[in-house]
Amino acid sequence: MLQYRSIRPMLLLARTTKARHGLSQLKPPALPRTPGGEAFHARCQLSSKQGPAEAGGAGKPRGPGLRTRLLVTAMLGAGLGGVWLALRTEKEKLRQQQRTEALRQAAVGQGDFSLLDHQGQARCKADFRGQWVLMYFGFTHCPDICPDELEKLVQVVRRLEAEPGLPPVQPVFVTVDPERDDVAAMARYVRDFHPRLLGLTGSAEQVAQVSRSYRVYYSAGPKDEDQDYIVDHSIAIYLLSPDGLFTDYYGRSRSAEQIADSVRRHMAAFRSVLG
Repeated sequence: MLQYRSIRPMLLLARTTKARHGLSQLKPPALPRTPGGEAFHARCQLSSKQGPAEAGGAGKPRGPGLRTRLLVTAMLGAGLGGVWLALRTEKEKLRQQQRTEALRQAAVGQGDFSLLDHQGQARCKADFRGQWVLMYFGFTHCPDICPDELEKLVQVVRRLEAEPGLPPVQPVFVTVDPERDDVAAMARYVRDFHPRLLGLTGSAEQVAQVSRSYRVYYSAGPKDEDQDYIVDHSIAIYLLSPDGLFTDYYGRSRSAEQIADSVRRHMAAFRSVLG
């Protein structure tokens, strides 16, 4: 009896092992082939190869294309550029107005004057009313500075003359050496620069009066053996508005192009205060 009980578990173990071996040898039954079966398997394989990002983004709308993004960026850049340009223009206009007001308060060019032009005709400040004027003080015996500055003044006038929409500018040369620069000397000198350049001279008192009005310093140096001398004087080109008011001035460092640009801005901003 004891022997039978010990053999039975061994027989059960052997049967279980054989059953497991038999199951492992079995092949799964072939699935029936249906129409579209191969496509179904292919779709399954493709789906199994897709990553999480591809699978998850397949149903989501795509963002704007590269061309659209570039167009939007360009439009934003143009808008910002326009705003910046408008602010810069407004700032420059305000700065110009403040400069003009400060120059007017300096009381330069106040009062009238009485001089003779290079044709011998009497001239006063009222004769230039309604005109833009560029005025320079110097003398005909000046070796280099005066010719250079007058040539620059003439270049400005020619630049502005080339723009039909702008009003004409009258170039004026006032001597600070009335002892040598009489009417005839002024006539010979101005014709070498511009046909409309107007030379003004007068007595020593008349020249002193107009020079003080425009805050122009001048002083004659000692004479040499030939009775020649140099006149030390202020170097600046003055701009007068059609109201006859001193509007701006330009030193030697300003180029003809810079001066012309400044005159254009003054012309654009000009509003007569005389009515």
